Amino acid sequence: MSFSGKYQLQSQENFEAFMKAIGLSDELIQKGKDLKSTSEIVQNGNHFKLTITTGSKVLQNEFTLGEECEFETMTGEKVKTVVNMEGNNKLVSTIKNVKSVTELKGDTIINTMTLGDIVFKRISKRI
Repeated sequence: MSFSGKYQLQSQENFEAFMKAIGLSDELIQKGKDLKSTSEIVQNGNHFKLTITTGSKVLQNEFTLGEECEFETMTGEKVKTVVNMEGNNKLVSTIKNVKSVTELKGDTIINTMTLGDIVFKRISKRI
């Protein structure tokens, strides 16, 4: 199953609590909470290129499954991680105590990030 495509954010849960927990300022949280982000995923075999555009901010990360890579986080920090595939539709990684699971279900991507007992969920649809 290919993740390639463009996806528009439809809904999110626990945005403010999660962003506060990872260290985003209240000002940035207020600015970002109503912005609809667009994600573009280009999958070529085991290699992925991810571009997330939220307002004027563009975040780009690339990775190859099972290999260490460097990700830029939502706070602008660069961290090393490894992304693995579970089954044929789930990408899993851990970045600085945050477990990220991105699951593709038809034309919907569900991204769940967990930090301690805070679960942040984003649902995006293919456009």
